[in-house]
Amino acid sequence: MEQDELVRLSDISLWEAYREHIRRSPGGVIQEGDGLLLHAGAHPTRAFVNGAKRTDVSMPAEEVLARADAFFGARGHDYTIMVRTHADSDLEEGLLDAGFTRMYDNAGMILEHRFEDREAPPGVEIRRVRSAPEARDFAGVNAEVFEGDDAGMKGFVHTLFADVRSLVAPHIAGFVAYLEGAPVSAALTLVSHGVAWLGWVVTKEAVRGRGLGEAVTRTATNAGFDLGARMASLQASKMGEPLYHRMGFVEITRYFSYVRPHEDRVAS
Repeated sequence: MEQDELVRLSDISLWEAYREHIRRSPGGVIQEGDGLLLHAGAHPTRAFVNGAKRTDVSMPAEEVLARADAFFGARGHDYTIMVRTHADSDLEEGLLDAGFTRMYDNAGMILEHRFEDREAPPGVEIRRVRSAPEARDFAGVNAEVFEGDDAGMKGFVHTLFADVRSLVAPHIAGFVAYLEGAPVSAALTLVSHGVAWLGWVVTKEAVRGRGLGEAVTRTATNAGFDLGARMASLQASKMGEPLYHRMGFVEITRYFSYVRPHEDRVAS
């Protein structure tokens, strides 16, 4: 595929991943129209669940900000605004002028082929999530890694994945890697528009360096292709970038998330 089409599909699959996560979580709300996607979860954290995405570059930065302030101010939630390096330079400039700061820097990466199947590392079993207990294992591994000791984020992962249907659907596949019976790594694929979006790829710190992250990523990626995807897409953290590069993923853009300082938060 041409570069422009790859980037377009990367955007579309990412937006759909956010929509699906919020649709399938208790208390989630989506407001969309005129080129702006706003999504809010039941948890107030600004990480992942509460955010704004401009889907039409013709919407001025000041309108994006005004609508986001109104939507999240009514809920008392902090939020992030996403900026794409390939499309949103004016929006980024507007956010900086308004005092926003960059919180996340993620590499938009793609893969256009299925991996060869491999055995899991010794002592490791990778299971597709099919039940509520396995969904709790998936959320538990992610909560340990993503929430850490941050009191403001406590509970957001379990809230997001409270319903097993967030991981069990014809176009969604969650995976948990068990080391000697204990859940230690996880990944998810969500297929839309011919793209397998990969996310929630984590490995507990105590067992990193054993190939678990690569194994569960390979499994989730191949599952996406098996579900009909023509390419895989992900947004890598700084920690994950080296792994994905080694595996063959190629960077095509970057996604930044900006936040308003807490003391400047707009409330209704």
